[in-house]
Amino acid sequence: MDPKLTTKAHDRAQSLPSKDFPTVKSNAARGQHCLHRTYVFVAMMIAIVLAAGCSIKRFTVNTVGDLLASGDSVYERDDDLILVGDALPFSLKLVESLLSQSPRHDGLLLTASRGFVLYSYAYVHFEADQLAPDDLDAALELRRRARRLYLRALDYALRALELRYPGFAVRLSEDPQQVVHEVLSEDAARVVPVLYWSAAALGLAISVSRHDAALLARLPEVDAMLGRALELDEGWDAGTLHEFQVTLAAAGRIHADKNVIRRHYQRALQLSQGRRASLYVAYAEAASIPNQNREEFLVLLDKALRVDIDEQPQNRLINALAQRRAKWLKGRIDELFL
Repeated sequence: MDPKLTTKAHDRAQSLPSKDFPTVKSNAARGQHCLHRTYVFVAMMIAIVLAAGCSIKRFTVNTVGDLLASGDSVYERDDDLILVGDALPFSLKLVESLLSQSPRHDGLLLTASRGFVLYSYAYVHFEADQLAPDDLDAALELRRRARRLYLRALDYALRALELRYPGFAVRLSEDPQQVVHEVLSEDAARVVPVLYWSAAALGLAISVSRHDAALLARLPEVDAMLGRALELDEGWDAGTLHEFQVTLAAAGRIHADKNVIRRHYQRALQLSQGRRASLYVAYAEAASIPNQNREEFLVLLDKALRVDIDEQPQNRLINALAQRRAKWLKGRIDELFL
């Protein structure tokens, strides 16, 4: 990762209007406290590693890796987007440092993939979208950076799949449908999250590289991984797999079937019980804008803004990001609708 990443994240955070970042001080304080405790623990463990022999070193790294990879991260439970944006680069480099010592730790590989997708989408890709109307050159540079981060996330996720299915990455590019159907149903609990983050990383990389023929040719890989994940556990994470089908359409995916996208939206809405702001925003971009349905667009964004981000703490950050995007889209409504 760019060694200036933390500074850039801080500079961007300072330049963005505070009104676009809903902040609850108590949650931010809890987030900082959790981060502090985690970093102190990790620092102590790293100190032990430096003084330890090989077997103790590997055990210590794996113990820290298990800690970082278990459950929802403190980032995903925080609603302070500036705090998260400033802290994520350190966390990602920490995970990469641990992976250099334990490269086959499946939990760390998944954590790295998820973290790089989240950082790129929330703090690089979104900034590119904001800049595009006024500074296309700057937006293109940010999109190139977002693509690099998404592809790094893809590499980590595919490495995790390779641990269980050797040769998966190579064969995925050769025959996507064949290789994904080698994923066994008894592995669903472990493999579905990895298939999702692989598909998300590659799909979003394609979405910021629409003129890259080589990447566009990899859309069948995204379809295959998402399709197999849906077969294995279509209700995973309260409809996240269905929602991502809508997100891909919103990101400008070619040949998106509007009827299929609507079915995915309705199923995701049912599974999430209407508590994911990101679903409303994705459908507003995937359906309302192409159909030039201004009224539906506003209704969907208002629904996103009414979601209580504290109702599901594990999705607090995702909902806060979606509400930030909803506010930005409402501010551009006259540009988006003729």
